[in-house]
Amino acid sequence: MGAMTIIDIATSFSTGKFNLIYDFITPEAEWEIVGESLFSGREQIIANCERVRSYFNTVMTNFKIANILVDGDKVVINGTAEFFKNDQLVSFISACDLYQFNEQKQLIKITSYCIAKSYSGG
Repeated sequence: MGAMTIIDIATSFSTGKFNLIYDFITPEAEWEIVGESLFSGREQIIANCERVRSYFNTVMTNFKIANILVDGDKVVINGTAEFFKNDQLVSFISACDLYQFNEQKQLIKITSYCIAKSYSGG
């Protein structure tokens, strides 16, 4: 894999390119989707990423990053995601992800805030 920066790792995760960052997740990492779920440990995080990726494979996605903020070992990304099925917008999500890394540039914590607007036929 090689020399991904913490910004590269965070951006890949926030835009659904999960498989690119699996090697950068520590065994004891946590991913909290605030108000929804908590995934503890690398295996649980990867399993959820694979579930999400399966959904992404059924729709067209359009990810837009609005801001990337870096402070030491933390990266914050906010943006939006649009999901289309049969050329129809089916979901729109505004999201903010906070990533915390250790000294080896490995993910130790992800906190995701997601606000979804669903569309059902218009």
